[in-house]
Order: sequence, then C-alpha cells, then structure tokens
Amino acid sequence: MKKRTALYAALICTIMTGCSLKSPVSETVTEPESTTETESAEIPQTPAETTVPPTIEEFPHEVDDPTAKPPEQKFEEGCRILLASDIHYLSRGLTDFGDGFKYKVEHGDGKVVNYIWEITDAFIEAVKKEDPDLVILSGDLTLNGERDSHLDFARKLKEIEDAGIPVIVIPGNHDINNTAAAQFTGAQALGTAHIGPEDFAEIYQDFGYDEAVSRDSASLSYVYQIDDYNRALMLDTCQYTPYNQVGGMIQEETYDWIEDQMEDAWDLGMNVIPVGHHNLLDESEVYVEDCTIEHSEQLIDQLDSWDVPLFLSGHLHVQHFMREDEDYGIYEIVTSSLATPPCQYGMLDYGDDGSFKYHTVPLDMEAWAKEQGSTDKNLLNFKAYSEEFLNRVFYNQAQDEFERMNNFDGLTKHQKDQMAKVYAEINAACYAGKAVEIKDKATEKAGYKLWGENGYPSILSQYLESIVRDATKDYNSLEVE
Repeated sequence: MKKRTALYAALICTIMTGCSLKSPVSETVTEPESTTETESAEIPQTPAETTVPPTIEEFPHEVDDPTAKPPEQKFEEGCRILLASDIHYLSRGLTDFGDGFKYKVEHGDGKVVNYIWEITDAFIEAVKKEDPDLVILSGDLTLNGERDSHLDFARKLKEIEDAGIPVIVIPGNHDINNTAAAQFTGAQALGTAHIGPEDFAEIYQDFGYDEAVSRDSASLSYVYQIDDYNRALMLDTCQYTPYNQVGGMIQEETYDWIEDQMEDAWDLGMNVIPVGHHNLLDESEVYVEDCTIEHSEQLIDQLDSWDVPLFLSGHLHVQHFMREDEDYGIYEIVTSSLATPPCQYGMLDYGDDGSFKYHTVPLDMEAWAKEQGSTDKNLLNFKAYSEEFLNRVFYNQAQDEFERMNNFDGLTKHQKDQMAKVYAEINAACYAGKAVEIKDKATEKAGYKLWGENGYPSILSQYLESIVRDATKDYNSLEVE
C-alpha cells in the first residue's frame, strides 16, 4: 500500500487546521515531436486530497509533422529548470593537443573534447539567454576527475551565478577518486591530481552544497529548495571508495535519509524532483550493469510510494526517456551529454501540480562562433563538423571491434567498411534520440545485414539490435499533464 494512502488521516487533520495542500494532477500524457536539430558505456507530490489515482492516457507519437514545436512558455505556476549532463570538462592546461590527446578524442565515445572549452562557453551564454529559474548539472562534470578541471569548471559556473541564475550539481562516475585523471603530453597520457568526495563538496560548495536544506551524512546527496513548492532531491549514485567505478548504487543509509526528506516535503506540501547521475530504469538493454542504479527497484518502490512522477538522470550520453510501466509508474528522462553531438541540453517546465513539459535544445555553436569573431571553420560550420566527427568516432569503434574479435576475420575490408558505416549512422542517431527517423532505411543496408549474420557475440552487434528495437519514437520531448 502506498504511504500516501496511510497518511490520509493526517491530511484531513491538516486541512481542518486551515493548512490546505495542493490538489492532485489529472494526467494526460503526450509525446510531441521536438523540432530541435539533430554514458554511454565506455566503449552508453504533490500531496493528494483523494484516494482515487489519476488516470493516464498515452497517445502514439507522430513523427511526420516537422512544423510541430515544443511549448516554450513557462507554466503559470511552477519552475523552469535547464538540465545538462556529462559535460566532461578538461582544463586547457592539461593538454598540449599532441598525438596522445588526438587519439583519446578520435577513439573515445563521441565527446568533442577538442572543443570542450568553446562548448562550455557557448553553453554559459545560452544559459544566460534562457534565464531559467535553476540550472541542474547531473554529473560527469569533468573528463576524468582531474583536480584542475574541477577548479576551472567551478570558475565557469560562477559566471552563470553572477548572472543571477542558481546552479546545482552532483558528481558523476568520472568525477571522484578517478585514477584515470591525466594530462596529455606528446603521445603520452601522464597521471595528474584527482579529488576525493570532500574536495568535491568544497569545490562546488556554492553550487548546491552550502545552500542545501538537508545533506546526507553517508554520501554527497542533498536537498535544494527551488521555490515555495518544489525541491530538488540531488542523489549521489556514484561508487568511488576506494576508487571510482562505472556503475552506480545508493548507500543503504541514504535510503533512510531519502525517506526522511520525502516525509518532510510531504508535511510542507512540497513537490520533490529527484536527480541522479545513473539511470533509475533500464534505459539501455545492453549496458544495464553499468548504467542502471544497482538494486534500483528499491529506489523505484520508495519514490512510487510517494507518487513521485519524474526522475532526471544522465550518464548514458543518449537522449532518452521511458516509464516504469507502459501505463503507470514513474517517468525517467535522460538528458544526453552536452559534450557529444548534437551537444544539447534539456528544458524542463515543472508545474506546482506535478505536471511537466520537457524538450531539448542544441547549442547554436555556429551563432556563438560568429558572435565571438571566430575564424575556426569547424566552429563556424559546427553542425556539419560535429556530425562528421561523431560518425568517424563510431566508425573507429566498429573497426576496433573487428580487430579485437576473430568472428569478423572472414569478412573483406569492404564488408567491414559497410558495417562500420551503418553502425556509426544508427548509433549517432540514437545518441540524438532520433533513431526512429533513419531506422527503416538503415536496416535495409547491406552493412546492417552483415552485423546480423556475423556479429554475434560482439557487444556492438547486440547494442545495434537494441537501438533498432527501441527506435519507436523521437526522445527529445515529453509532456505529462
């Protein structure tokens, strides 16, 4: 039985004393088409005054109306939150742009690290123009937890707060006790100083930690008061003792703390918006162990017991959303990596009644470059450059896989080239949340059929199949009323 049902007697007493709580939201769900352009694994409350649960109607997503636009206006009663994740900032002083750095970029997971400084500066300007009520950064603030990267990035965030826009952060799996922290010199990647959890809280004290309504003693989790009706439950889902791990979990003591925070918010008539770096739901079929919070069913049950409608996360680097069940339960929205094309952030309008609207916005790097007077052709043509860059990185991933696994040895160079190209095409569209747009044509190509005939047991082959199965809608906008 939901705890909310058990609290109805207390609710009636509260109403009788003249302290009225907000009414429940009647939910209608739509998934409108976004008009935005197009972690991964390392290789993707309102208190209610009735016992009648809200009914939900979900409509099929349409992808044939290119003129459809997501709503831009703020809710009359609610808050506008700008969401960004997996920025992976690198201090400029930690690279000489030599061969070691170039290889890291070209054989990475698609982050445009060679332009991360320009992406960050363009993001800061975009935030100022958007003027949201709050900016939430859901982890992986740095490339690999370098101390210098954290210090430099915190100085960047101060520019946003100096403009009167609050910023709050949580760590990602790359940010703390990361022994991969490195500086790039020539062809080498040499170790550099990283930080521990206490350092993280100190460096980002002005971005949530010193402003917290409550802090968890067992982790870097905390509660931030957004406005009179809404709170952000910032959950530290990372494992970093003694060293960082890719996968996420929540400490057992933290669950007790979460329960206390939910009860406190209930008593005050507050909505709670939980945010974590790792995924609450199995957003990735293949990389569940690395992406979904370990024993996440415990957290799902806990949030469901308080009728929390939405969970926000990152980590996957893929733009995505899903619901706990087709017809009921909590929604999760995963905002893709700001550092990975199409280099976008999310805009969330969250109503005081628990309704919400979400859509993505790609950074306009070309306009920013012109405003800065840049002569860099890659920046001035960033959309084309970044798309080609991402396809090249994913092409390299496939070619590296061919070299690692002997089940591809009987294929010709031309066949491998066809396979690598179709893998890159489908994966790039998946990262943008738009695989549905290219699925039909891509799966008819010879390269895709070769994956089906020769791919097993390659993890990339399984991943490709999961993308195609999941490509049923555009994942760049969601509205729940």
